[in-house]
Amino acid sequence: MSFTRLSALLLCALPFMPLSAHEFWIAPETYQVAPGASITAHFMNGEAFDGVTLSYFDRSSERFDTAFEGVVTPVAARAGDRPALQATAPEAEGLMVVLHETTQSKITYRDWAKFARFAAHKDFPEAEAQHDANNWPRENFRESYSRHAKALIAVGAGMGADQAFGLETEFVALSNPYAQDFDGDMAVRLLYQGAPRGDAQVEVFDRDPAGAVTVTLHRTDARGEARIPVRPGHTYLFDAVVLRPAPEAGTFENAPVWETLWAALTFSVPR
Repeated sequence: MSFTRLSALLLCALPFMPLSAHEFWIAPETYQVAPGASITAHFMNGEAFDGVTLSYFDRSSERFDTAFEGVVTPVAARAGDRPALQATAPEAEGLMVVLHETTQSKITYRDWAKFARFAAHKDFPEAEAQHDANNWPRENFRESYSRHAKALIAVGAGMGADQAFGLETEFVALSNPYAQDFDGDMAVRLLYQGAPRGDAQVEVFDRDPAGAVTVTLHRTDARGEARIPVRPGHTYLFDAVVLRPAPEAGTFENAPVWETLWAALTFSVPR
């Protein structure tokens, strides 16, 4: 088997590899398109807003839609598609939202230290006490995880508004970064099971026009909202994680004891 063929097969397998410690996001090749133009977007997995491109597979996809002017349309993707989204923009101008939820994947933690670092980084200081209170093992325990990602794409002027689309956890953009009167203050609401998630950590990845990435941490208020300053010409990934006991914990041998749900929102601010 050639090296090129082997590399392609490994990339196709990536959605089923244990990548739970990394962010997942939707990366449009262009965040602003003309009406009727082609729209392409990749599934990405990595760290610090840098990663590998994943192919679309229906067995790892719970939901894959686009929404435009209130109309939600399933994406007609085929197994192995890369870019995952290959579509045509509407003839009208407006804000398109790309939505993707994955099925659950699983990862095994061989030692406690790795999980402890993850829980601390994602702001779950009570995880250790909760883990021990449930008499879960500190070695060779499992976690299940799923992704809940959105991306904002401007068609033409890109006017319009995001809304809640019923993802298990999701960001709702309260500001439109493509609007002519956008003031650089990006307001978002973080939801979990449809309800605002207050006092939650939001990790913001900011890529400048030269490709340099900076990372900052923010918190939602009691209403689940955060206002985050953003800059023209920059591209953003907002990330927030829910860590909860897995529903199947203790129900069968080697069942996952933790479950993580990753919310992501990507967009770009016009120059």
